[in-house]
Amino acid sequence: MNFMLTDDQRSLLDALYKTLSTFGDDYWLECDRSGDFPEAFVAAMAEGGWLGIAMPEEVGGSGLGVTEAALMMRAVAAKGGMTAASSIHMNIFGPKSLATFGNQEQCERWLPDIIAGRTRMCFAVTEPNTGLDTTRLKTKAERRGDHYVVNGHKVFISTAQSAHKIMLIARTAPRDDANPTAGLSLFFTNLDRSRIDVRLIDKMGRKAVDTNELFIDDLEIPVDDLVGEEGKGFNYLLHSLNPERILIASEAVGIGQDALRRATEYAKERVVFERPIGMNQSIQHPLAAGWAQLEAALLMMLKAANLYDAGQPCGVEANAAKYLAAEAGQDMCRQAVATHGGMGYAREFHVERLFREILIPYLAPVSQQLVLCYLAERALGLPKSY
Repeated sequence: MNFMLTDDQRSLLDALYKTLSTFGDDYWLECDRSGDFPEAFVAAMAEGGWLGIAMPEEVGGSGLGVTEAALMMRAVAAKGGMTAASSIHMNIFGPKSLATFGNQEQCERWLPDIIAGRTRMCFAVTEPNTGLDTTRLKTKAERRGDHYVVNGHKVFISTAQSAHKIMLIARTAPRDDANPTAGLSLFFTNLDRSRIDVRLIDKMGRKAVDTNELFIDDLEIPVDDLVGEEGKGFNYLLHSLNPERILIASEAVGIGQDALRRATEYAKERVVFERPIGMNQSIQHPLAAGWAQLEAALLMMLKAANLYDAGQPCGVEANAAKYLAAEAGQDMCRQAVATHGGMGYAREFHVERLFREILIPYLAPVSQQLVLCYLAERALGLPKSY
């Protein structure tokens, strides 16, 4: 068992750091204040080929694994928090379903523009009254000749204000209690704003990356924009869940490590009672414990990513990584604010922004409580509780 990065992975990160170094604290603070999408950052990541890190080489990607994508997203989050990570997050894991289940014509039509940054996509799954009970989605897609007509309501959809394309899951057949996962279909199509009303949700953090509610009224989707087979969309969606949990875990670790770095530097420099506060065990111990917890979460994330890339089952590990990283990241961001004292509440020290943003991987894409339910069932063999 080897815990060391390969030479190729180290070279990959060295090249990535050159791109990330252009965007300092002032850039991300201004994004947070203004709410302007980080266009320059996304353009730089696209120019460097980073958006296609895990996409097939034949459509312009790098053909690397989820492990390399997770290492990249940890570095991105450590540099610009969830604002940076969320601005490209969908482009990293979202097209996996397209690359896996789309036909050759669809892959050639869709993926190169996503990888090059010419196409921005959003992913519309969640609905207001179903939460994580995806089998009860109510958005309907009715086949009419050579197209489908979609009506429904989606919520918590990131980047829909500027997205060109939408990956949408909708019901194409009534729900069957005997097989509740059947009858859902996956589409990738144009985000037609004459048929989709995109309404911004005002929120506490990550102001620069929009979150939205979608009202879909008679949206026409060509049959050619159906991904894979009709009625199998839920299974296709599952293919993306483990990579997303791995990437969310990596981002939570990155934010936590950035918060730890900032708190440690402040503890070394801040002098009270003629001594740096970092000499006090009440400051040292929480930071040291946070370091250990973040390292443990990182190792679980890497284990899950390696299992996924090896084609092995990794649901337990991916969910455990998400849980551990979100807990460790939140604890560390809170402690970073506390270490700064009153200055932790000031925007100029950035830790209050990290504290607000770490709640995203804590809450999404699945709650900590549901992760524990999953682990109790799948890792411990306990009866299903929901």
